[in-house]
Amino acid sequence: MKTTKYIIMMFAIALFATSCDDWLDVRGENISKEDDQFENYKGFRDALIGCYMAMGETDAYGQRLTMTNIESMANLWYMADSYENSYPEKYQLSHHKYADDNARPAVKAIYAKLYNIVASANVLLKNIDEKGGNVAEKTAMKMVEGEAYAIRAYCQFDLLRLFGQLPKGGTKQVSLPYSFTTGISEYPTFYSFNDYVALLKKDIEKAETLLKDNDPIFSQTFTQLNNTYDTEDDFLCYRQSRLNYWAVRALHARIALYLGDNTEANTIANEIITANGADGNRLMKLSGTSDLTNGYNGLPSECLFYLSKYDVNSYANNTLIGGRVTQAKDDNYFVSSDMLNQLYASIPGSQASHNRYLYQWNRSTKNPSAVICPTTKKYWYDENSANSSYLVTKYQIIPMLRMSEIYLIAIETSNDLAQAQKLYDEYMSECQFTLYEPFASLDAAKAEVVNEYRREFFAEGQMFYCYKRNAAKNMMFTNDVINEEDYILPLPSTEIEK
Repeated sequence: MKTTKYIIMMFAIALFATSCDDWLDVRGENISKEDDQFENYKGFRDALIGCYMAMGETDAYGQRLTMTNIESMANLWYMADSYENSYPEKYQLSHHKYADDNARPAVKAIYAKLYNIVASANVLLKNIDEKGGNVAEKTAMKMVEGEAYAIRAYCQFDLLRLFGQLPKGGTKQVSLPYSFTTGISEYPTFYSFNDYVALLKKDIEKAETLLKDNDPIFSQTFTQLNNTYDTEDDFLCYRQSRLNYWAVRALHARIALYLGDNTEANTIANEIITANGADGNRLMKLSGTSDLTNGYNGLPSECLFYLSKYDVNSYANNTLIGGRVTQAKDDNYFVSSDMLNQLYASIPGSQASHNRYLYQWNRSTKNPSAVICPTTKKYWYDENSANSSYLVTKYQIIPMLRMSEIYLIAIETSNDLAQAQKLYDEYMSECQFTLYEPFASLDAAKAEVVNEYRREFFAEGQMFYCYKRNAAKNMMFTNDVINEEDYILPLPSTEIEK
């Protein structure tokens, strides 16, 4: 009953979002329906869900910024020389030719969709400021407002990571728009890197303040909220599918790491790792063993935030191939056997037991030449054997912030070798591999964290940003020398500062 009720709720919201494309559309038609939309709590609630649904669309985190384009930019997918003519988008993005004819539309689509989501959050925030005081559900409205700020920060941060200058050590300075606009006649102001970052931090801190003590995660555990459906407002449940307080803290740690604020990143990461939930037990633990053996390939039990995506298996089957034992086509996304071996080369012997290698990869897929080409199963599930009670909470998800990342942040930013080793031991225990050499130094620990980012977040869209914050001159799987400009996507021509 719980799952049926949740699916019905999400279906109703989907209908709402579809019928309100005009106000969700950044710089589209004017927002004429706002007066009717924001007359009550339900209107604000539905508008927030509309923002999350937009985040899950193909041009954003539903595909381009997790599975396909962003991973091509990190050179994680197999790339043949012949793709220059046959699959030029893939080829041009892999070689960072962003201004070329086939890469340019992909870049523009990503930029437009992220600002679309930001504009939707801005519409919501504007109306909370103007009309929210009239809504009786005060605690719930603080949550809506806090999540809206968090969504804006999440997307504006990725715009910075994509279109902005190197966070350290670069020579090129880039001004970017931090958008507070809501309509067709408004153009956002462009800001320097430091001013942009100041606005980003302000949004994160505002979100944390609003969610602190108002988020039901302080009175119930994630598990309890996933199984609570007989309440006045189901909107308060399923906190992992939303930017809850702890997910916002995790985003804060991610931002701090990117900006080089290692002390702050380490403090927040360790705060999350050691935090207790409402039941007095650890807030959230690492997961691998239980999730993967149950077929929960996206590791939902350690997701601080994931997007619910009911049709994710269609991507897993048709774009990424996933768990099907079939022949991949060249327009699919896959790796070579040698590439998969290289992913695990820094931890020799791990392929015998490492559960990411064993469960998250289909190593039977062949390419058109009958050569083995492993494909990721991260978004795939067997529809014939999946437990229907857990479709929306275990299978149909896109991971956005996970405990594995929090552990790797804590390890990378640690000044204590023993503490870094302890955290890595906990992390690798959940990967079911323990036969590795201890770190000889903190530098060795940091180097291995980069390898872990490649393995752990494959097809989640994090490796390009890891390379960028480290100003890496080389990427695994390519002989190209990576220059500063390869990390800075050009703004669409219509968005150059006015």
